Parts: sequence; structure tokens; C-alpha cells
Amino acid sequence: MTGAVTSALAPAPRVFSTVGLPDRRRIELWEGHNAAALIGLRCQTSGPGALAATEINASAGQVQLARVAGSPHVVERTAADIRRAPAGAIAVYVTLRGEAWFEHAGGRLALRPGHVLLCEADRPFARGFARGLEELAIKVPRAAFTAGTGLASVASPVIADAGGRDPYARALAGLAGRAARRERAVPADERAVLELVAVLAAGPDADRPAAYRAAARSFIEDRLADPGLTAAQVAAATGISERHLSRIFAADGTSIPRHVLARRLQLAYAMLADSARADPARASQARAEPPSAGLTVADVAARCGFTSAAHFSHAFRQHFGQRAGEVRRQALAARAAAA
Repeated sequence: MTGAVTSALAPAPRVFSTVGLPDRRRIELWEGHNAAALIGLRCQTSGPGALAATEINASAGQVQLARVAGSPHVVERTAADIRRAPAGAIAVYVTLRGEAWFEHAGGRLALRPGHVLLCEADRPFARGFARGLEELAIKVPRAAFTAGTGLASVASPVIADAGGRDPYARALAGLAGRAARRERAVPADERAVLELVAVLAAGPDADRPAAYRAAARSFIEDRLADPGLTAAQVAAATGISERHLSRIFAADGTSIPRHVLARRLQLAYAMLADSARADPARASQARAEPPSAGLTVADVAARCGFTSAAHFSHAFRQHFGQRAGEVRRQALAARAAAA
């Protein structure tokens, strides 16, 4: 795997929902969508009424990500399902809302908000959401997982706590959450996702350079808007010297400054392409104002950690092959056409 950051020109998140579909076809269509977008599962409602579920799908290179919300239901992946359509992947689920259970050959696990579950997609399991759910789902191809960990599979399900002290689980949830959302979605850094999954799966046996890189990228993701962010600060937060961390990034084909710049540009692209998102400072007037009331190119540059608008404009054009203003104008035109 290379150290390249996934392009912000990746396909925009796609939304699929059973809401508004004929009641009798909701489960059939939901199962079909998930089989194509993530992993094939059998679904059954566990509460009154038809299944009401929505999924926002995004991708980061080989990795598939999704945000899922739904009414009470149970899903199952059987041995027959696996034989018929093997996923060849590791599945990761991040519980955001609602309690859930996960049943596999080794027993049943209880999951609460903040829990991150890693498991084999090609071993039978069942999951239940008695009060509905909101979660993030990540599908990691086995080949990419093995390349990053040296492991052929996940021997048994792994649970980490993104709401607690596990910085890797928290970082993974943040990357997936920002990528799989309706507005201002920021494409996830594929390499970072793969390394975070690898570190969580391997635990104490994780490759140390990968763990340091993952910790550094996590720190960077949370501080992209800080114009004062430095390599020294990143290294200090990671717990190693700046020189050591620089060597680790160099071995991955990049550097800390180049990585920070690429992620800031991706964030800026997402903000500009988000149909001229209204400025939060004018939120109360957003509905009454025309699309042009959104953030200007200079506003976006400042909010993405750039202190020089000229530097931002040059870097943006060099990275994406088009001007920042063009991206914003296209977004404004698309929003006006849809109004």
C-alpha cells in the first residue's frame, strides 16, 4: 500500500432508504442494497411496523464505509449466505446510538454506544437492535487487512471503546463518521483507516510504526483547522521524537507537512462542494438567504488552517486541477438547479 491520501474527488456519499417504499418490499430491497454496498445479510423486523432504515454509503479506495440508522430489527449472516456470496472482508461496526447484541460461535456480546466491533464477515453471526440503531459500518477487504497486519483473519471478535481511552477506536470512528454523512462529507484517508483497523485487530502485537502513524494521523485529523499545528506538536502527542516520526512517515512515502496539507485540502474541497453550505454564524437566516450566503473561498481557507489565501488557492489548484472558486460556483449552480 502506498502513502497516498484518498482523493477528495472520490464519489460523493450515496443515500438509500426504505422510507417511502412499499411496506412488503422494504426488507427485500434493504437486503439487496446491503449485499451490493457492504455485506449480504438476512433481515427481520423485531418491532411493530415496517422496517424504516436509511444508509449513507461512502468509499475510501478499497474500503467501504456507511452510516446506518434504522428501526428495531435483527440481521443474520448464515453459513449458506457465506457459501453463496463470500465477502472476503473484515467487518467493523461502531455503535453510535442504541444498544445491540452480537452473537457468534463463541457466544453473545453486548454492545453499547461507543463500542467498536471487529469481526470476520465470512463467519456466521447475528446482530440485533431491540430499540433501533445508528451505527457506522466499515468493510475492509481481506487482502488489505492481511497486508497491514500480517494476519490472515480476526481469530475472534474484538471490541474497543471509542468513547473511552482507546485513541485508535476513537480515531477510526471519527474518520468513518466524517466520510459517511449527508453534508460536508470528508473522504476518509484510506491508509489511515487500514492502519487503525490493523492496530485494533493486532492489539499489543501491532506493528509499532503503523501504530505511531495511526496515532499521529488521529491527532492531525482533530486539528486540521489549527494554523499553528506543527510536526513537533504531532510528534509530542504521539510520544516519540519528531525525527523518528518523520522517518516513519517517509517510509510510507510522505511527510507530516505533506499529509497535513493534503487533508486540509480535502476538507476544503468538501466544504466548497457541499452546495455552498450556509455559514453557521448566519444559521438563523439560512433558509431566507440565497445560496450565495454560504462561506466564501477565503472563509473556507481560514477554517481549514490556511493563513494565506494565495497559498491556499495555489495549493488547491495544483492538487485538484481546478480553482477553488470553480468548485464553489459549480456547487452553487447545482444547489440553485435543485431548488
